Amino acid sequence: MEKIGFIGLGIMGKPMAKNLIKAGYELAVYDVVGESVAEVAQCGARAAASIEDAVNGAEVVITMLPNSPQVKTVMLEEGGVLGCAKAGTIVVDMSSISPIASQEVAAACEKKGVKFLDAPVSGGEPKAVAGTLAIMVGGDADAFATVEDILLKMGSSAVLVGDVGSGNVTKLANQIIVALNIAAMSEAMVLAKKSGVDPEKVYQAIRGGLAGSTVLDAKMPMVLEGNFNPGFRIELHIKDLQNALDCAHSVNSPIPLTAEVMEIMQGLKVAGMHTNDHDAIIRHYERLAGVEVRR
Repeated sequence: MEKIGFIGLGIMGKPMAKNLIKAGYELAVYDVVGESVAEVAQCGARAAASIEDAVNGAEVVITMLPNSPQVKTVMLEEGGVLGCAKAGTIVVDMSSISPIASQEVAAACEKKGVKFLDAPVSGGEPKAVAGTLAIMVGGDADAFATVEDILLKMGSSAVLVGDVGSGNVTKLANQIIVALNIAAMSEAMVLAKKSGVDPEKVYQAIRGGLAGSTVLDAKMPMVLEGNFNPGFRIELHIKDLQNALDCAHSVNSPIPLTAEVMEIMQGLKVAGMHTNDHDAIIRHYERLAGVEVRR
């Protein structure tokens, strides 16, 4: 079994690391939050004292970090991954970041003989815990083949979609579709409530038809229960949509619906709902219509 250095033990990284331990991999784990390191160490990982300590001796390094600046810091700055990784190491960045940032980091890795894959995930905390994430990968085919079995201990699918950066382009496409699905669900269910029709019955009536989706089945039951606990926080979806807008503008691809949902999320952030699950998009529509969609 490969030795793995795992850096970033947040809401997603922690269960992902635990699933690798369950699968029998030898992990050295590091995070700036010591309690997270201690928790994963109790499951069988080695608690690393630094990034360098986590990377030393590792054949594969996995990073799961909040955004592009954190990935660049962990990878490129003094004491970072590239300062101590040996040639031939494969770095798998599973963070959701800008495709341009992924390409910048990959170029630095290439100069040191380190292979880099961008491999963001979809599925949120529940699928991270279950080990059923969808993993979209960009980078070298041989490097992907080497780590594919590792990825499939954290996800139910891992697809190589193209060169470095394409994994994060795919994730941005995913996040656009998820956000617009939740917004469409919200508009429809608030309309039903305002019209005097039971939203739960509307949901049951349409879920088996063309309007049915994984998003609808995941989020509508939460809304009906008034459950806005993450899940996937609005502030993180804002980060992803900002990356989507930046990417779209850089390639001259207009995404007007994404911009509209971004402003809805920004309004919810201003209202103090930034740590709510993204199903709280419906609260924007509820406020406009003066109704609540609940069981």
